[in-house]
Order: sequence, then C-alpha cells, then structure tokens
Amino acid sequence: MYQPPHFREDDLGAQHALIRAHPLGLLVTAGPGGLMANPIPFLIDGAASERGTLRAHLARANPQWRELAQVAECLVVFQGPQGYVTPSWYATKRETGKVVPTWNYATVHAWGRPLVVDDPDWLRRQIAELTDQREASRPEPWSADDAPKPFTDAQVKGIVGIEIPVARIAGKWKLSQNRPEADRAGVVAGFRAAGGREDMAADMSAHMADLVQERSGR
Repeated sequence: MYQPPHFREDDLGAQHALIRAHPLGLLVTAGPGGLMANPIPFLIDGAASERGTLRAHLARANPQWRELAQVAECLVVFQGPQGYVTPSWYATKRETGKVVPTWNYATVHAWGRPLVVDDPDWLRRQIAELTDQREASRPEPWSADDAPKPFTDAQVKGIVGIEIPVARIAGKWKLSQNRPEADRAGVVAGFRAAGGREDMAADMSAHMADLVQERSGR
C-alpha cells in the first residue's frame, strides 16, 4: 500500500480498533485459481500473536478456502470511514483557486499465512464470539444458543474456519493532514454539514469530521 509519511498509521492499537469497528474485511488470495476476493466478517484477537490473529469462517461451498490451504500468504483489507472532499470546503479555494477534489479514508491492510480450521468446536466458538460482539449493543441481544442445537449443528457443517496470525500490518489514515490548518477546519465543517445527504450518511459524515479534527491536533 502506498503510504506517504503524513498518512501513515503504525499504532497497532489504532489498527485493531478500526478492524473491530469495521470487521467486514476483503479477503484476497492469489492461488492456483488466480486472484480471488470475498468480503468476510473477521474477529481480531490482539493477544494471540505479536500483531494479532484474525479469525473468520467461509461457506464450505466457497472455493476460496481451498485456495487458502495452498498459499503462503493472503491479504485482508479493512475499510474504515471514507468520504469525498470537495475543494469548496478549502479556504485555499477562496485565496488562490489552486485546489482539486480528493477522497479521505482510513484503512488497514493485514497479511499472514492462513490456516484452514475444520473443527466444529472451534467454529462454534468463533460464531458465538462474532455474534456476541455484534449483538452486544442491541437492547435484546440474540445469542447463537437461541437457535435449536440440531439446526446450528447443521449450519456448522456448512462452513470452514480460517485463522490468520498477522505477519505484516499497515494502516493509512488519509485525513487532510497535508492541507493547511484553515483547509482542515473547512473539511471538518464540511463533513459535519454534509451529514444526512443521500451521498453521505450522517454517522459516516460525523465520524469523518471527528477523525480529521483529531488528526489536525497532532
């Protein structure tokens, strides 16, 4: 991943936090069947290895798990908040006009050697942990134990687990750090005002504004 120094994020805690907040990773392999990519929800266990270990499951019918068994490395891409930045938000536009549009975003790329896990007990634990994580904030959380055991046992037979101890990880927080302070202030105000538009969900817009503001203070 291209990482200019001002956009680089090497803090492992920040990287893991983005993965937990945006767990749907794009799993990429280049195996015997060629390039393959699938969006898969992941858990990150920060204590399981030096840089953390990713865990997930795929449908047994998905051919990618057979690719994973034959590659030395795979890539998982996690996309955090993102949004278009119009030059109209920049003070520089009014001063010189020498501005162009751009796109702000935060992303984490993780590489590692995948391990295919075909163990029903491992799969049940992984499903329970993933479900509990996503259900925790709901007023009436659903649990995997709420479904009849014969039904969940049949579902487990239809999936395969993967475990990826992270060997390399890279974070990129492109949040207008290369712009003058007045331009960054304009970007923060622009994202806050953009919330609710059809092309900019309110929560995404607010999150982008918070991130730009946070990085501006560094």
